Amino acid sequence: MTVSTPASQAAPALPRPRGDLSAGVITALRTGEGALPGIREVARADPFGEDLHLALYTLYELHYRGFARVADDREWDPSLLSLRAALEERFHSALRAHAHDGRSVDDALATLLIEPAGDDGTSVSHFLRTRGELWQLREYAAMRSLYHLKEADPHAWVIPRLRGRAKAAMVAIEFDEFGAGRAEDIHARLFADLMVDLDLDPQYGRYLDAAPAVVLPTVNLMSLLGLHRGLRGALVGHFACVEVTSPPGARRLAQAMRRTGAGPAAERFYDEHVEADAVHEQVVRREVVAGLLADEPNLAADVVFGIAATVFLEGHLGDHILTEWRAGRSALHIPLEATST
Repeated sequence: MTVSTPASQAAPALPRPRGDLSAGVITALRTGEGALPGIREVARADPFGEDLHLALYTLYELHYRGFARVADDREWDPSLLSLRAALEERFHSALRAHAHDGRSVDDALATLLIEPAGDDGTSVSHFLRTRGELWQLREYAAMRSLYHLKEADPHAWVIPRLRGRAKAAMVAIEFDEFGAGRAEDIHARLFADLMVDLDLDPQYGRYLDAAPAVVLPTVNLMSLLGLHRGLRGALVGHFACVEVTSPPGARRLAQAMRRTGAGPAAERFYDEHVEADAVHEQVVRREVVAGLLADEPNLAADVVFGIAATVFLEGHLGDHILTEWRAGRSALHIPLEATST
Protein backbone atom coordinates (compact mmCIF):
# COMPACT_ATOMS: atom_id res chain seq x y z
CA MET A 1 0.00 0.00 0.00
CA THR A 2 1.26 3.47 -0.88
CA VAL A 3 1.96 5.65 2.15
CA SER A 4 0.70 9.20 2.31
CA THR A 5 2.82 12.07 1.10
CA PRO A 6 4.86 14.23 3.52
CA ALA A 7 2.28 17.00 3.19
CA SER A 8 -0.28 14.66 4.77
CA GLN A 9 1.75 13.85 7.88
CA ALA A 10 -0.12 16.43 9.98
CA ALA A 11 -3.31 14.39 9.51
CA PRO A 12 -4.71 12.76 12.67
CA ALA A 13 -4.06 9.19 13.68
CA LEU A 14 -6.70 6.58 13.03
CA PRO A 15 -9.16 6.28 15.95
CA ARG A 16 -9.65 3.36 18.28
CA PRO A 17 -12.39 0.95 17.11
CA ARG A 18 -15.68 0.74 18.98
CA GLY A 19 -17.01 -2.49 17.49
CA ASP A 20 -16.71 -4.85 14.54
CA LEU A 21 -17.77 -2.34 11.88
CA SER A 22 -15.30 0.34 12.90
CA ALA A 23 -12.59 -2.25 13.53
CA GLY A 24 -12.99 -3.55 9.98
CA VAL A 25 -12.70 -0.07 8.48
CA ILE A 26 -9.76 0.96 10.63
CA THR A 27 -7.87 -2.28 10.00
CA ALA A 28 -8.40 -1.94 6.25
CA LEU A 29 -7.06 1.63 6.31
CA ARG A 30 -4.15 0.77 8.58
CA THR A 31 -2.95 -2.41 6.86
CA GLY A 32 -4.68 -2.58 3.50
CA GLU A 33 -5.74 -6.09 4.46
CA GLY A 34 -8.68 -7.94 5.97
CA ALA A 35 -12.26 -8.35 4.89
CA LEU A 36 -14.52 -5.36 5.25
CA PRO A 37 -17.86 -5.74 7.06
CA GLY A 38 -20.68 -7.01 4.89
CA ILE A 39 -24.23 -5.89 4.25
CA ARG A 40 -25.66 -8.24 6.89
CA GLU A 41 -23.37 -6.82 9.58
CA VAL A 42 -24.42 -3.31 8.66
CA ALA A 43 -28.10 -4.27 8.68
CA ARG A 44 -27.79 -5.61 12.25
CA ALA A 45 -26.06 -2.48 13.58
CA ASP A 46 -27.76 0.23 15.61
CA PRO A 47 -28.30 3.03 13.04
CA PHE A 48 -27.47 5.62 15.70
CA GLY A 49 -24.84 3.56 17.54
CA GLU A 50 -21.20 4.41 18.04
CA ASP A 51 -19.81 1.46 16.04
CA LEU A 52 -21.68 2.30 12.85
CA HIS A 53 -21.04 6.02 13.26
CA LEU A 54 -17.35 5.69 13.99
CA ALA A 55 -17.01 3.54 10.87
CA LEU A 56 -18.93 6.12 8.85
CA TYR A 57 -17.07 9.06 10.40
CA THR A 58 -13.74 7.42 9.58
CA LEU A 59 -14.75 6.87 5.95
CA TYR A 60 -16.02 10.45 5.66
CA GLU A 61 -12.74 11.82 7.00
CA LEU A 62 -11.03 10.48 3.88
CA HIS A 63 -12.79 13.38 2.10
CA TYR A 64 -11.47 15.96 4.61
CA ARG A 65 -7.96 15.70 6.11
CA GLY A 66 -7.52 11.95 5.87
CA PHE A 67 -5.38 10.06 8.38
CA ALA A 68 -1.68 9.74 9.03
CA ARG A 69 -0.06 6.94 7.01
CA VAL A 70 -3.22 6.33 4.98
CA ALA A 71 -2.81 6.90 1.24
CA ASP A 72 -4.83 9.73 -0.27
CA ASP A 73 -6.16 7.45 -3.00
CA ARG A 74 -8.08 5.39 -0.44
CA GLU A 75 -10.67 8.18 -0.62
CA TRP A 76 -11.96 6.60 -3.83
CA ASP A 77 -11.39 2.93 -3.02
CA PRO A 78 -14.44 1.14 -4.51
CA SER A 79 -14.76 -1.34 -1.65
CA LEU A 80 -14.69 1.43 0.96
CA LEU A 81 -17.22 3.46 -1.02
CA SER A 82 -19.50 0.43 -1.25
CA LEU A 83 -19.36 -0.05 2.52
CA ARG A 84 -19.90 3.67 3.07
CA ALA A 85 -23.05 3.52 0.93
CA ALA A 86 -24.46 0.70 3.06
CA LEU A 87 -23.68 2.55 6.30
CA GLU A 88 -25.23 5.73 4.91
CA GLU A 89 -28.39 3.93 3.85
CA ARG A 90 -28.80 2.44 7.34
CA PHE A 91 -28.36 5.87 8.95
CA HIS A 92 -30.40 7.81 6.39
CA SER A 93 -33.36 5.42 6.51
CA ALA A 94 -33.47 5.59 10.30
CA LEU A 95 -33.34 9.39 10.19
CA ARG A 96 -36.23 9.52 7.74
CA ALA A 97 -38.27 7.34 10.09
CA HIS A 98 -37.43 9.24 13.30
CA ALA A 99 -37.28 12.82 12.00
CA HIS A 100 -40.38 12.87 9.83
CA ASP A 101 -41.92 16.33 9.73
CA GLY A 102 -44.93 17.28 7.61
CA ARG A 103 -44.79 21.01 8.26
CA SER A 104 -44.12 23.70 5.67
CA VAL A 105 -40.66 25.25 5.41
CA ASP A 106 -41.97 28.53 6.86
CA ASP A 107 -43.49 26.74 9.85
CA ALA A 108 -40.32 24.71 10.47
CA LEU A 109 -38.17 27.84 10.38
CA ALA A 110 -40.61 29.79 12.57
CA THR A 111 -40.32 27.14 15.28
CA LEU A 112 -36.56 27.60 15.34
CA LEU A 113 -37.01 31.30 16.10
CA ILE A 114 -38.92 30.60 19.31
CA GLU A 115 -36.66 30.90 22.34
CA PRO A 116 -37.63 29.16 25.61
CA ALA A 117 -38.36 31.51 28.49
CA GLY A 118 -35.29 31.14 30.68
CA ASP A 119 -33.74 27.76 31.41
CA ASP A 120 -36.36 25.18 30.51
CA GLY A 121 -34.07 22.36 31.55
CA THR A 122 -33.36 21.12 28.05
CA SER A 123 -30.70 23.54 26.79
CA VAL A 124 -26.97 22.92 27.21
CA SER A 125 -26.18 26.58 26.53
CA HIS A 126 -28.63 27.72 29.25
CA PHE A 127 -27.03 25.27 31.67
CA LEU A 128 -23.51 26.47 30.87
CA ARG A 129 -24.47 30.14 31.06
CA THR A 130 -26.01 29.94 34.52
CA ARG A 131 -24.16 27.19 36.36
CA GLY A 132 -21.70 25.43 34.09
CA GLU A 133 -18.23 24.88 35.47
CA LEU A 134 -14.96 25.23 33.60
CA TRP A 135 -14.50 21.46 33.31
CA GLN A 136 -17.88 21.25 31.60
CA LEU A 137 -17.00 24.02 29.16
CA ARG A 138 -13.80 22.12 28.34
CA GLU A 139 -15.76 18.92 27.70
CA TYR A 140 -18.24 20.76 25.51
CA ALA A 141 -15.43 22.29 23.45
CA ALA A 142 -13.74 18.90 23.05
CA MET A 143 -17.00 17.39 21.75
CA ARG A 144 -17.76 20.26 19.40
CA SER A 145 -14.19 20.28 18.04
CA LEU A 146 -15.12 17.38 15.74
CA TYR A 147 -17.13 19.90 13.73
CA HIS A 148 -15.79 23.32 14.61
CA LEU A 149 -12.23 22.51 13.53
CA LYS A 150 -13.66 22.03 10.04
CA GLU A 151 -16.48 24.54 10.43
CA ALA A 152 -18.28 25.39 7.17
CA ASP A 153 -16.39 22.73 5.17
CA PRO A 154 -19.34 20.27 4.86
CA HIS A 155 -21.69 23.07 3.83
CA ALA A 156 -19.33 24.24 1.08
CA TRP A 157 -20.19 21.10 -0.91
CA VAL A 158 -23.63 22.52 -1.65
CA ILE A 159 -22.31 25.60 -3.49
CA PRO A 160 -21.84 24.00 -6.94
CA ARG A 161 -25.30 22.43 -6.57
CA LEU A 162 -27.07 25.77 -6.19
CA ARG A 163 -27.65 28.59 -8.63
CA GLY A 164 -28.70 32.23 -8.73
CA ARG A 165 -29.83 33.85 -5.47
CA ALA A 166 -29.21 30.75 -3.37
CA LYS A 167 -25.65 30.29 -4.63
CA ALA A 168 -24.70 33.97 -4.28
CA ALA A 169 -26.06 34.14 -0.72
CA MET A 170 -24.46 30.85 0.30
CA VAL A 171 -21.07 32.02 -0.97
CA ALA A 172 -21.46 35.31 0.93
CA ILE A 173 -22.12 33.46 4.19
CA GLU A 174 -19.30 30.98 3.62
CA PHE A 175 -16.94 33.88 2.85
CA ASP A 176 -17.54 35.12 6.39
CA GLU A 177 -17.16 31.60 7.84
CA PHE A 178 -13.80 31.30 6.13
CA GLY A 179 -12.50 34.56 7.59
CA ALA A 180 -13.46 37.01 4.82
CA GLY A 181 -10.03 36.56 3.28
CA ARG A 182 -8.09 36.64 6.56
CA ALA A 183 -6.63 33.30 7.65
CA GLU A 184 -6.53 34.34 11.30
CA ASP A 185 -10.29 34.95 11.25
CA ILE A 186 -11.36 31.61 9.78
CA HIS A 187 -13.91 30.28 12.23
CA ALA A 188 -12.11 26.96 12.54
CA ARG A 189 -8.99 28.89 13.52
CA LEU A 190 -10.97 30.90 16.08
CA PHE A 191 -12.19 27.65 17.61
CA ALA A 192 -8.63 26.32 17.77
CA ASP A 193 -7.71 29.50 19.68
CA LEU A 194 -10.66 28.89 22.01
CA MET A 195 -9.33 25.41 22.70
CA VAL A 196 -5.93 26.79 23.64
CA ASP A 197 -7.59 29.17 26.12
CA LEU A 198 -9.34 26.15 27.64
CA ASP A 199 -6.08 24.22 27.88
CA LEU A 200 -7.17 21.75 25.21
CA ASP A 201 -5.13 20.36 22.33
CA PRO A 202 -6.29 22.15 19.13
CA GLN A 203 -4.94 19.43 16.82
CA TYR A 204 -7.54 18.37 14.28
CA GLY A 205 -9.25 15.14 15.32
CA ARG A 206 -7.54 15.06 18.70
CA TYR A 207 -10.71 14.28 20.68
CA LEU A 208 -12.38 11.79 18.35
CA ASP A 209 -11.64 8.90 20.71
CA ALA A 210 -13.02 10.92 23.63
CA ALA A 211 -16.26 11.86 21.90
CA PRO A 212 -19.41 10.15 23.17
CA ALA A 213 -21.48 8.11 20.73
CA VAL A 214 -24.17 10.78 20.36
CA VAL A 215 -21.72 13.36 18.97
CA LEU A 216 -20.79 11.30 15.93
CA PRO A 217 -24.19 11.35 14.15
CA THR A 218 -24.42 15.15 14.47
CA VAL A 219 -21.21 15.50 12.47
CA ASN A 220 -21.91 12.61 10.11
CA LEU A 221 -25.23 14.21 9.18
CA MET A 222 -23.42 17.17 7.60
CA SER A 223 -21.12 14.91 5.60
CA LEU A 224 -23.99 12.69 4.47
CA LEU A 225 -25.98 15.65 3.21
CA GLY A 226 -22.97 17.42 1.74
CA LEU A 227 -21.62 14.49 -0.25
CA HIS A 228 -24.91 13.69 -2.00
CA ARG A 229 -26.29 16.04 -4.62
CA GLY A 230 -29.73 14.50 -4.14
CA LEU A 231 -29.72 15.72 -0.53
CA ARG A 232 -28.86 19.33 -1.34
CA GLY A 233 -32.23 20.53 -0.06
CA ALA A 234 -31.69 18.77 3.25
CA LEU A 235 -28.23 20.32 3.58
CA VAL A 236 -29.74 23.76 3.07
CA GLY A 237 -32.27 22.90 5.79
CA HIS A 238 -29.47 21.80 8.12
CA PHE A 239 -27.53 24.99 7.39
CA ALA A 240 -30.61 27.12 8.04
CA CYS A 241 -31.18 25.35 11.36
CA VAL A 242 -27.60 26.00 12.44
CA GLU A 243 -27.62 29.66 11.44
CA VAL A 244 -31.05 30.47 12.87
CA THR A 245 -30.36 28.90 16.26
CA SER A 246 -26.74 30.03 16.58
CA PRO A 247 -26.99 33.67 17.80
CA PRO A 248 -28.92 33.12 21.07
CA GLY A 249 -26.94 29.97 21.91
CA ALA A 250 -23.65 31.68 21.11
CA ARG A 251 -24.61 34.63 23.32
CA ARG A 252 -25.21 32.32 26.27
CA LEU A 253 -21.95 30.47 25.66
CA ALA A 254 -20.01 33.74 25.46
CA GLN A 255 -21.51 34.67 28.83
CA ALA A 256 -20.47 31.28 30.21
CA MET A 257 -16.91 31.85 29.02
CA ARG A 258 -16.78 35.25 30.71
CA ARG A 259 -18.33 34.01 33.94
CA THR A 260 -15.77 31.21 34.27
CA GLY A 261 -12.79 33.27 33.12
CA ALA A 262 -12.12 30.97 30.18
CA GLY A 263 -10.06 33.55 28.30
CA PRO A 264 -10.34 36.19 25.55
CA ALA A 265 -10.07 33.78 22.60
CA ALA A 266 -12.77 31.57 24.12
CA GLU A 267 -15.02 34.59 24.47
CA ARG A 268 -14.22 35.86 20.97
CA PHE A 269 -15.31 32.69 19.18
CA TYR A 270 -18.85 32.93 20.52
CA ASP A 271 -18.99 36.74 20.34
CA GLU A 272 -18.14 36.43 16.64
CA HIS A 273 -21.02 34.01 16.14
CA VAL A 274 -23.50 36.27 17.91
CA GLU A 275 -22.72 39.10 15.50
CA ALA A 276 -22.10 37.20 12.28
CA ASP A 277 -24.87 34.63 12.58
CA ALA A 278 -27.48 37.27 13.38
CA VAL A 279 -26.87 38.55 9.84
CA HIS A 280 -26.48 35.06 8.39
CA GLU A 281 -29.83 34.00 9.83
CA GLN A 282 -31.62 36.64 7.76
CA VAL A 283 -29.65 35.88 4.60
CA VAL A 284 -30.09 32.12 4.83
CA ARG A 285 -33.85 32.36 5.25
CA ARG A 286 -34.54 35.12 2.72
CA GLU A 287 -31.97 34.26 0.07
CA VAL A 288 -30.53 30.74 0.42
CA VAL A 289 -33.74 28.90 1.36
CA ALA A 290 -36.10 31.16 -0.58
CA GLY A 291 -33.78 31.21 -3.59
CA LEU A 292 -33.45 27.43 -3.63
CA LEU A 293 -37.20 26.92 -3.43
CA ALA A 294 -37.86 29.51 -6.12
CA ASP A 295 -35.66 27.43 -8.42
CA GLU A 296 -36.63 23.98 -7.12
CA PRO A 297 -39.91 24.06 -5.19
CA ASN A 298 -39.95 20.26 -5.14
CA LEU A 299 -37.15 20.36 -2.56
CA ALA A 300 -39.31 21.89 0.19
CA ALA A 301 -39.85 18.56 1.97
CA ASP A 302 -36.11 17.91 1.96
CA VAL A 303 -35.41 21.33 3.49
CA VAL A 304 -37.82 20.48 6.30
CA PHE A 305 -36.20 17.07 6.70
CA GLY A 306 -32.78 18.71 7.09
CA ILE A 307 -34.16 20.92 9.85
CA ALA A 308 -35.97 18.05 11.60
CA ALA A 309 -32.99 15.70 11.43
CA THR A 310 -30.73 18.35 12.92
CA VAL A 311 -33.12 19.08 15.79
CA PHE A 312 -33.59 15.35 16.43
CA LEU A 313 -29.86 14.54 16.66
CA GLU A 314 -28.95 17.68 18.59
CA GLY A 315 -31.74 16.90 21.04
CA HIS A 316 -30.28 13.47 21.76
CA LEU A 317 -26.85 15.00 22.26
CA GLY A 318 -28.18 17.64 24.63
CA ASP A 319 -30.10 15.04 26.66
CA HIS A 320 -26.96 12.94 27.05
CA ILE A 321 -24.78 15.86 28.10
CA LEU A 322 -27.20 17.22 30.68
CA THR A 323 -27.98 13.79 32.14
CA GLU A 324 -24.31 13.10 32.75
CA TRP A 325 -23.40 16.54 34.03
CA ARG A 326 -26.33 16.72 36.44
CA ALA A 327 -25.16 13.42 37.88
CA GLY A 328 -21.67 14.87 38.33
CA ARG A 329 -20.20 12.61 35.63
CA SER A 330 -18.16 13.30 32.52
CA ALA A 331 -20.24 13.38 29.34
CA LEU A 332 -17.27 12.13 27.30
CA HIS A 333 -16.56 8.58 26.18
CA ILE A 334 -13.06 9.02 27.63
CA PRO A 335 -12.68 11.81 30.24
CA LEU A 336 -10.22 14.56 29.36
CA GLU A 337 -7.78 13.61 32.10
CA ALA A 338 -7.44 10.17 30.50
CA THR A 339 -6.79 11.51 26.99
CA SER A 340 -3.36 12.84 27.89
CA THR A 341 -2.05 9.37 28.76
